[in-house]
Amino acid sequence: MKLLSPLQFTDYELIDSGNFEKLERFGQYVLIRPEPQAIWNRSMSEKEWDGMSSAAFKLEKNDTEKGRWILKKGMPEQWRISYSYKKMNFSVRLGLTSFRHIGVFPEQAPNWDYIYDAVTSSKEQHPKVLNLFAYTGAASLAARAAGAEVVHVDSVKPVISWARENMEHSQLTDIRWVVEDALKFVQREVRRGNTYSGIILDPPAYGRGADGEKWILDDNLNEMIMLCSKLLLPKNNFLILNMYSIGFSALVGNNLVNSYFNRGLDNEFGELYLADSFGKKLPLGTFLRFIG
Repeated sequence: MKLLSPLQFTDYELIDSGNFEKLERFGQYVLIRPEPQAIWNRSMSEKEWDGMSSAAFKLEKNDTEKGRWILKKGMPEQWRISYSYKKMNFSVRLGLTSFRHIGVFPEQAPNWDYIYDAVTSSKEQHPKVLNLFAYTGAASLAARAAGAEVVHVDSVKPVISWARENMEHSQLTDIRWVVEDALKFVQREVRRGNTYSGIILDPPAYGRGADGEKWILDDNLNEMIMLCSKLLLPKNNFLILNMYSIGFSALVGNNLVNSYFNRGLDNEFGELYLADSFGKKLPLGTFLRFIG
């Protein structure tokens, strides 16, 4: 079991966490957002948090996700941050959504590095990478920056537009955009006999496809991994699986992958976390990944 956290994300910082919230810096702006796993006490006072923050997200009553942003003077609703690793440089636009998400999950940075290294070290001449549940596309940008042919799949059209904008601002081109239910797309790719050098899966616990299809992680992930085992090339390959479902151990992903890929002890798996400036480690999901 491994613990992974970003090492060189200069445009991001988890300043403090506690009392079910986190104080984060994205570029020049500091945000307060709810965080259900931060059950410990803050290291800084409420006055210090308020003095540092540019905006705070307040949940609606009886809703654990949706709410509203309270902005201080000078806080824009959109801005950009950058990420660099080796020869990879890309930019993502951030925005204050009504579901507290802002367009990037900074704990995923170690996986962006892993994608870049996997693609640049691939023996395939033009490695093809499939990014499922791809959101605003940081993982797609990492793969494309490394030279991969990228297929980016998400069921929400505005999110695809957001990802395309990130590609253009990063001076990248030619990502293939697919607005579709991820499971339905993968089923069709298997029937077509298509294959990929790399597959990235970042599924939500619950979701809806482009035509209202239901995605439930507990019910659908087994089939998804089975289908991905048919799509992934047997050699010169890589796979990344992220899971945010509270209660799912990293061992769940390891067992699923091994049931179809027969990799034994060769998988790398564990937890993703962010460390605040006081040393507290905030867990933010599990991962499994391998390069074959």
